[in-house]
Amino acid sequence: MAQPLLHRFARGLLLAAALVPAAAATAAAAEHNLEALARYGDPAASKEQVARISQFSDLRPTDWAYQALSNLIERYGCVAGYANGSFKGGQAISRYEAAALLNACLDRVTEVTDELKKLIKEFEQELAILRGRVDGLEARLGELEASRFSPTTKLSGLATFVVGANSFSGSAIDTAANSLRRRPDELSGLPRSAVTLPNATNFTYDLQLTLNTSFNGKDLLSTVLRGGNFGSSVFGGEPDALPLSQLEIAFQEDAGPNVVGIDKLFYQLPLGAGFTVTLGPRVGQENMLALWPSVYPADTILNVFTVNGAPAAYNKNLGSGAGLWWQGKNLSISANYVAANGDNGNSSQGGIATKASGATGTIQVGYSSQQWGLAAIWSYVQSGNASLPGATLFTHSAIDLNSEARTNAFGLSGYWQPRASGWAPSLSLGWGINTTTYGAPQPAGSLANSQSWMLGLQWNDVLVKGNDFGMAVGQPVFATSLTGSATPDDGGLIWEWWYKFQITDNITVTPALIYLSRPLGQTTPTSESFSQFGGLIKTSFKF
Repeated sequence: MAQPLLHRFARGLLLAAALVPAAAATAAAAEHNLEALARYGDPAASKEQVARISQFSDLRPTDWAYQALSNLIERYGCVAGYANGSFKGGQAISRYEAAALLNACLDRVTEVTDELKKLIKEFEQELAILRGRVDGLEARLGELEASRFSPTTKLSGLATFVVGANSFSGSAIDTAANSLRRRPDELSGLPRSAVTLPNATNFTYDLQLTLNTSFNGKDLLSTVLRGGNFGSSVFGGEPDALPLSQLEIAFQEDAGPNVVGIDKLFYQLPLGAGFTVTLGPRVGQENMLALWPSVYPADTILNVFTVNGAPAAYNKNLGSGAGLWWQGKNLSISANYVAANGDNGNSSQGGIATKASGATGTIQVGYSSQQWGLAAIWSYVQSGNASLPGATLFTHSAIDLNSEARTNAFGLSGYWQPRASGWAPSLSLGWGINTTTYGAPQPAGSLANSQSWMLGLQWNDVLVKGNDFGMAVGQPVFATSLTGSATPDDGGLIWEWWYKFQITDNITVTPALIYLSRPLGQTTPTSESFSQFGGLIKTSFKF
């Protein structure tokens, strides 16, 4: 039985196709404009299916198609409008949009007439393409849902391989024994001892698995699993090796090499009005700062160059902690506390807010814009704890050997970066100044005041788009004055140069060179020299 309303609808679409012969060319050029198809043919993409014609704000009973539209809505329910509640009846449509509209009505038609067959034949190609795309999207959505292990958690990973070696020079080297002669320790009175030089070529790795979970789309539960085997490597900062040559990615669990453990576990929640709170049993100082005032480097090498020229203030302490930051359009303020030994219930060995906490309290004020940023920081540092990362960046041994040491560390750091890659590099610069005091009188020669600084340069898209080149120079924390009449002999420069090859979106290969003119600082034998030169190739896999 014929259906006059549907006939009228079919004639209208066929007439539109006949009146716009150029529409085929236009549709071919816009073949992949899925957004337009969705906007016109998919009610869910614009607004909900209308139930009454009165819902359209721009249609009146005097309009020539008013009755036809009314019947389509009431009998077939296949007409949808735009997000602002309008129908826009005078707006031209392409053949693809007409096919999309027809497709929306076909499922609601119970009888196929001759004119409907003609209409389907006219738009046969467009309907086939449209339905193929829908089927393809549904298949891809099914694959994603099948492979997703959690609706709330995203897993990402970073695997890093490092092949490298070091060579050493200076008068402090005992060439016969191929070892380093260390001067007597002033605090413990130990005799001069020899330390074997770690100059063998080694192949090490670091693996990080990060699970970021959100329960409401705004909060974050971050879990970082990590394992590695850098412990016996000079790049791992082993105490008998050279801590200042520690790589940023160097890691090894306390339980030993090739053991995966929980590196970080913390929860972050925005409170509104620009405030965010962070807390966790394994959280880093850097995770609770609203601004990290450096854009160096794109491919991290030495750890000492990742702390903005102020290793005492930006010590990346890791442990039990909590923090709060406020962030406006450009200005930010951060405050946090981290106790490296916060999980220890023995007050003489750890705990929170004890002498043995190995803690850092930090306040930072920062300002950032699209091209530049600046931050001032103050940290109150408890030293004398091997688990405090910042302690390894002091080249004077006194601060590491005294659990009563307290350091007020101040830092000023900033960066500038060009709008586009070119001859001008990004610039990161930082400076730190520190004062160390003790709870009991100390022998002459203990650390009193110290400073640090760094300058990092980075060029993007060097030689090949995606490849980067960088270099940095600086001094870690070095003594500028000692207790008593002792004279500091602690200064030394550190350099690094690297070039990052972007092999694929997920794989990079970075050759690098490092040079440390005085890696032992004050503990270098008096009137003798000792320097370190190293090379490595770092390969990173992101997934």
